[in-house]
Amino acid sequence: MVTQSKKPAPDTARRSERSRRAIYDAALGLVAEAGYPKTTVEGIAARAGVGKQTIYRWWGSKADVLLEAFLDLSEQAAADAGQVSYAIPDTGDLAADLKLVLRLTVDQMADPRFDAPSRALAAEGLVNEQLGREFVAKLLEPQLQLYVTRLRSAQHAGQVRADVDPRIALELFVSPLAQRWLQHTGPITHEYTDTLVDYALFGLAPR
Repeated sequence: MVTQSKKPAPDTARRSERSRRAIYDAALGLVAEAGYPKTTVEGIAARAGVGKQTIYRWWGSKADVLLEAFLDLSEQAAADAGQVSYAIPDTGDLAADLKLVLRLTVDQMADPRFDAPSRALAAEGLVNEQLGREFVAKLLEPQLQLYVTRLRSAQHAGQVRADVDPRIALELFVSPLAQRWLQHTGPITHEYTDTLVDYALFGLAPR
């Protein structure tokens, strides 16, 4: 008697992961092409090839989808670079280390994959308080803490005054860059961020 082998049960976890990745790609792609206001849950679902109910089962809004997709994109970029997460090197030369990481930030800002969704999240976070808090907690603050860690290391090495608050000091070069990027007040270049570091570390008074 010949028995028929049973078909393997569908791998729901793998299927869910494929759907999730398709939704990430769809959300990021639509925001880049059409802008945040014209991106809808229906549009994301259609582009990802899933039902709208699938998205609402995992996320509460298109903003939630975009935030998670952008976080995943950042993690993937770090993995592609062979890093667990972005980090600021500590070579002993504080100025060189800060200039390096800020140049990498400039390059990322110029990448359309990052530019459109990050602008959309920053703008939506101003009017959507919950999203704004999540954007800061999950994306912005962890990156700022990398600067805090590097500046504290410089303090221990005697390169930065002991009374300086690293969390405030980092704003001398991070905040002007963010403002110029958000408001389009000038070009975002390596030379610009190098100058920010020089001004922040060495001041404006004659030496």
